[in-house]
Amino acid sequence: MSSNQEDQNNIDLQQYWLILKKRWLVIVSVAGSVLGLTAIVPFYQKPVYEAEGKLLFNKTDRATSLTGLSEQMGEINSVNQGSNPLDTEAEVIRSYPIVSKTISNLQLMDKQGNPLEIDDFLRKLKVKSIRGTDILSLSYRSTNRQEAADVVNLLIRYYRENNVGGNRVEATAAREFLRKQLPDVESRVIQAEVALRRFKEANRIVVLDEEAKAGVVSLKELSQQIITVQAQLTDAQTRSRTLKEQLKMTTQQAVDFSTLSQTDGVQDVLVEYQKTQKELAVQQTRLTPEHPTIQNLSSKKEALKKQLEARVGENLGNGQPIPQRNLQIGELKESLTAKLVQSDSESLALANQVQVLKNAYSNYQNRLSVLPQLEQKQRVLERQLQVARSTYEQLLKRLQEVDVVVNQNVGNARIVSEAVVAKKPVSPKMELYLAIGGCLGILLGVGTSLFLEAMDKSLKTVEEAEQILGYPLQGVIPRLSYKGGVNTAEYAFNLPVRDNPHSPASAAFEMLQANLDFSVSDSDKQLKVIVVLSSSPSEGRSFVAANLAVAKAHMGRRVLLIDGDMRHPCQHAIWKIPNSTGLSNILVGQTELQPSTQEVLINVEVLTAGTIPPNPAALLDSQKMAALIAEAARDYDVVIIDTPALNLFADGLMLGKLADGILLVVRPGVLDLSVAKATKAKLEQSRSRVLGMVINGVTYTTKHGNYYTNKQYPAKNVVERKQKAEGRREQKETEGRKN
Repeated sequence: MSSNQEDQNNIDLQQYWLILKKRWLVIVSVAGSVLGLTAIVPFYQKPVYEAEGKLLFNKTDRATSLTGLSEQMGEINSVNQGSNPLDTEAEVIRSYPIVSKTISNLQLMDKQGNPLEIDDFLRKLKVKSIRGTDILSLSYRSTNRQEAADVVNLLIRYYRENNVGGNRVEATAAREFLRKQLPDVESRVIQAEVALRRFKEANRIVVLDEEAKAGVVSLKELSQQIITVQAQLTDAQTRSRTLKEQLKMTTQQAVDFSTLSQTDGVQDVLVEYQKTQKELAVQQTRLTPEHPTIQNLSSKKEALKKQLEARVGENLGNGQPIPQRNLQIGELKESLTAKLVQSDSESLALANQVQVLKNAYSNYQNRLSVLPQLEQKQRVLERQLQVARSTYEQLLKRLQEVDVVVNQNVGNARIVSEAVVAKKPVSPKMELYLAIGGCLGILLGVGTSLFLEAMDKSLKTVEEAEQILGYPLQGVIPRLSYKGGVNTAEYAFNLPVRDNPHSPASAAFEMLQANLDFSVSDSDKQLKVIVVLSSSPSEGRSFVAANLAVAKAHMGRRVLLIDGDMRHPCQHAIWKIPNSTGLSNILVGQTELQPSTQEVLINVEVLTAGTIPPNPAALLDSQKMAALIAEAARDYDVVIIDTPALNLFADGLMLGKLADGILLVVRPGVLDLSVAKATKAKLEQSRSRVLGMVINGVTYTTKHGNYYTNKQYPAKNVVERKQKAEGRREQKETEGRKN
């Protein structure tokens, strides 16, 4: 809905612009007359002079400027947050004491010679702030140029005297205020310093930022050391497990076996014991167990065994028996045993080192976790100290300044420029009168043109055509333009669908033929014979018929275009073909249809009007004409008949009875409202089937360059009709299959 409303507004503006272009001469005449009259008025007025002076205001008022407690408190402000401080000062300048003193001093009089009233004075006085600055402008108008300058300068002087008097009182009050506040502020500074010192002592703080940075670095280094030592520990433990699996002994056993293999006393007894065992085994092969030699060797073996066990026990101290194979190991096994002992020692040392590093990491982490809280508390204390010091320093500085200011005349306004005697009058202004006269003249001119347009009874817009005629809008054809302007014969002798297929006009005719096809789907009767009709001449009836024929041919239809206007034919001129033989010759029996048609394009044949007969109506209303149309409908896909204007001749209605439908061509600006209503009545009276309207010669476009009207093409109706036709077609196919 909003989009349609926006389109309606845009189109209305375009319509108004077309009206103004059409009535430009009236607008220029009225505007020129009004402008000339307004140019005479200034010569009969007395000149008025204006003097102006300017005051610059400081950004701070008297009290807060002297105390200087803060920049925001020092701005010129007022009780009402929405007010402007410069406006307040302007009202002070316009106040009764200052104004009355100025009137009395200069003895200002009105036109009757009486003392000037304050209200009259204020009407001549203008006090305003210059935008974007802290400057007030004072101006006064008078017919006496010297008087205007004197009034402004005297007002400025009286205002500054009033301002300085108020400032002196405020400076004294500011000094007393500062002297009372200084001791309290100094005490707050001392308390803040003590609190900060105690906080640092209690938490052993020197520089928190440096401590935090060093702690982060230490954590990173400890983390890397822990990772490195853990890797070394894992390596040592892996080596120990591997050696234990290879030796099949524990670390303690490896130590014990290594110790015994390196003890001379144990090894000597072990060697003697092994020798005795060997000798006993040899003797047992030759002698009986009761033989003295066997008995002696057995006793020696037992004695050596006890001695070996005793020496092993002395070295190990655990009393557990040790297999003889472990009392004497080889060099490889001895080397592996030494590596096992070394790996276990390294694992124990590395495990202790990891634990120490983790403890140190935890201590640093705990300290760093506390630092943010300590830092927050320290910042609060430092901020309190900084605020107290800053306030104390400002108060002390302002007190010294106020001591100097008290005895001086201090004001917050100074003169930027004094008023000088004006050399040129400010009123009357010729430019202003000319501007007013020009605007008024343009408004009157536009109003006059709109009034004249309202008196014009011709049909102007597509919307009016739809309201008056009431037929469906089948298409909108844009007006053709040329470099030299608009050709008056464009609609009679141009074929944009053929010559310029990418033009807006070509697209419009394609839309027209598509809409006609969709309109056929609303009824069972096939649309083959179309009569193109218009209410009055010069509406582009022949132009529409010719281009519609080309558009139909582009869709693969075989088209016959018949020039049924046997009074003023023009189809032969459009197509540039001879008109020696045509429709009239067929109707009087001189020739037949096929020899008389002329092929002008692929799928397009034209039957010209032929020789102009004395009685065209009688020929068109004959059985011969009906037979001709029936024959053409059989031989061609589409038959388009061009007819004369309906307000002049009834030929179109006669042919409309023989056709499948009438296409009414309407051209805004050409068709009169009364003629349009008469056409509507004739068509209803004849009960002709009107397919719809074609709006021809639309002169305004959208921003995209596509020709447009008050309403969009009836796309919604077209889609609905297409959907209905498809539904009926599917229903018929279903019924056929059932049968």
